[in-house]
Amino acid sequence: MSTAPWFVYLIRTRKGALYCGVTTDVCRRFEEHQHSKKGAKYLKGKGPLTLMWSQQVKSKRDAMQFEYRIKKRLTKTQKEDLIQQDISLYSLFSD
Repeated sequence: MSTAPWFVYLIRTRKGALYCGVTTDVCRRFEEHQHSKKGAKYLKGKGPLTLMWSQQVKSKRDAMQFEYRIKKRLTKTQKEDLIQQDISLYSLFSD
């Protein structure tokens, strides 16, 4: 039995805010955020949206833990560094 890969992603809003989420299909989820009622409430009315970064992780559990850590532990500057440098989440949060 194969399981779908999981991804953590960052989307930039019109005003420059960064939104972090998780999914098994980054393209589908980004389209949902832009054009569907299935998108995050936080992003409603904040377009245009730009998918800035995504990274595949090993499991849903890892994806959710990394999402939490990005949202709670990283400053906006650190999130920008993550985008620019494409740092491995496993090395960034190796605690």
